[in-house]
Amino acid sequence: MKTLLVIIITSALVNNVLLSQFLGLCPFLGVSKKSNTALGMGMAVMFVITISSGISSVIYTYVLLPWDLTYLNTIVFILVIASLVQFVEMFLKKKIPSLYRSLGVYLPLITTNCAVLGVSLLNVQKSYGIVESIVNGFATSLGFLLAIMIMSGLRERMEENDIPESFQGIPIVMITAALMSIAFYGFAGLI
Repeated sequence: MKTLLVIIITSALVNNVLLSQFLGLCPFLGVSKKSNTALGMGMAVMFVITISSGISSVIYTYVLLPWDLTYLNTIVFILVIASLVQFVEMFLKKKIPSLYRSLGVYLPLITTNCAVLGVSLLNVQKSYGIVESIVNGFATSLGFLLAIMIMSGLRERMEENDIPESFQGIPIVMITAALMSIAFYGFAGLI
C-alpha cells in the first residue's frame, strides 16, 4: 500500500506529466482556454491513460514478454490507445455532443499524445505490475487533469487583464506554464 501511495504522489505531483516531463503539451496549450473544455479533455485523458495502462500491462505481461515480442510494445500500445480514443470519441459524440464539438481536433489527438504512450512505456521501463501500472496511469492522468484545470483557470483570469500586445496569446501561456512548472518543482521534496 505504501508503494502505491508513493506512486500516486510521485506521478501526480512530483513528476507531473505536463509540468515536469513536458509530455502532452498540445492539448494543454490548445484546450485550456475554458474550464469546462479543459475538464472534458482531462477526463477523457484520464479514462484513456488509466485503461490503456492496465490493458497494455496485461498484454505486455502475458503476451509480449512470454513470447519474446517486447520489441512490438510501442506498436501494440499505440493500437490499444487508438482503440480507446475511438471509444471515447464515439461516446462523446453520442452522449455529450457539445463537449465533442468544443474539443474539436484535440480529441483524436489523444491517440498521438505522447503522455498517453509515455505512461505505458514508463510502466514497462519501471517494471510495474498490473495494479501498479493502473495506479500509475490514474495518478499521472490526475496530475494532467490538475495541471490543465489550473491553467484553464489562470487563462480565464488572464482574459480580464490588460496584457501587453507582444505577450498576448501563446507567449503569456508559455510564461505561465513555466511558472507553474517551477511551482510544481516544489513538490520534489515530498518524496
